[in-house]
Parts: sequence; structure tokens; C-alpha cells
Amino acid sequence: MYCSELIWKMYHEALGIELCRLQQLQVFDFSNAVVKKKMFERYGNNLPLKEWVVSPQAIFESNLLESVDIP
Repeated sequence: MYCSELIWKMYHEALGIELCRLQQLQVFDFSNAVVKKKMFERYGNNLPLKEWVVSPQAIFESNLLESVDIP
């Protein structure tokens, strides 16, 4: 499980709140060399392009969350 997935699942499973829509892995840009390397480390040559995922950006842009300043 990765960070964004954990946050999304906590809200979804505990409260029934869908913070944002899931996206298939195939919609993301994998052209960056660092990203390519990390994806190869995790999946080898079998990138699961049809897998549903949530991105940190999607969580950040959710209208259901707000930033809170802590003094």
C-alpha cells in the first residue's frame, strides 16, 4: 500500500467518503527516467496499466479536504 492509497482507503472504508476518483495507472506519464526506474523496480516489465490507483495530487486537489495551520 502506498501513502495516497492509505489516506483514500481510510476515508472510504471508515466514513464512506470518496475523496477523489480513482484513475487507471495508464493515464499517468512515465516518461521521466526516475519514474521509469521506480516502476521497473516495482513491477518489472509487467506494468499493471489497468490497475486503479489514487495519486497524491488527486488527494491534494480534493474539494472535501482543507488545509489547517497548526500554531
